Amino acid sequence: MSLFGQDRSFLHALPAADRRSLIAEGARRVYEPGEVMIRERDTTAYVLALLSGWSVVSVGTERGSRLILALRGAGEVVGDLAAVDRRPRSASVTALGRVEAVAISGDRFRGFLAARPHATSLIMRQLATRLRSADVERRALASETVLQRLAARLVELAERAGRRAEAGTVLELPLPQHDLAAAIGATREAVAKALRLLREQDVVRTANRTVIVIDMRVLVLLAEGRARPGGEPADESPPGV
Repeated sequence: MSLFGQDRSFLHALPAADRRSLIAEGARRVYEPGEVMIRERDTTAYVLALLSGWSVVSVGTERGSRLILALRGAGEVVGDLAAVDRRPRSASVTALGRVEAVAISGDRFRGFLAARPHATSLIMRQLATRLRSADVERRALASETVLQRLAARLVELAERAGRRAEAGTVLELPLPQHDLAAAIGATREAVAKALRLLREQDVVRTANRTVIVIDMRVLVLLAEGRARPGGEPADESPPGV
């Protein structure tokens, strides 16, 4: 499972001249925390090139809740799928904190790609990465426990958006429990129970919208299904033995 895009974002992978040209095609916008930047099912086709801040990509479910698909940060583009296939938005994008972006019309974005095969290749690679990630996500939802999925998310957040401190690794993204639940396809109650278990085993420490990973080794083992709660090795014997 992965909430993040490729290690090198679309904007940062572009040659400097192309990056400047793309940004010049659009208009600067600022989004406040919680503001919807792109709305699922809308027929708009503009693309947002993110300059700073973090945003959450999510879809609504039939139960009225939402499932978080990804986190997108500076250097990445969102809304590119609708610009390319000209169909309604497949997901919503919401500002997690204050976000600065450049809004580029779908026509201008398509023209930019048409004139630059390298940029088109980068977009295709980005779409392929997201498709593969979606396949992995479906497999995880079908086969992994809530605790295992939560541990995997926390490991990823610690590695990609963590800050080393004396107490451990502090997750810099202020994701409340309901967002953590939405990021692993679980209920808030199930995530609260899993977090309580991790706290009791001194694997993590939590505060208001803050998670500190104390024991990364055990968290990784839990994410990989190689440890039980309490840090004990998982039974690797074949089923039925």
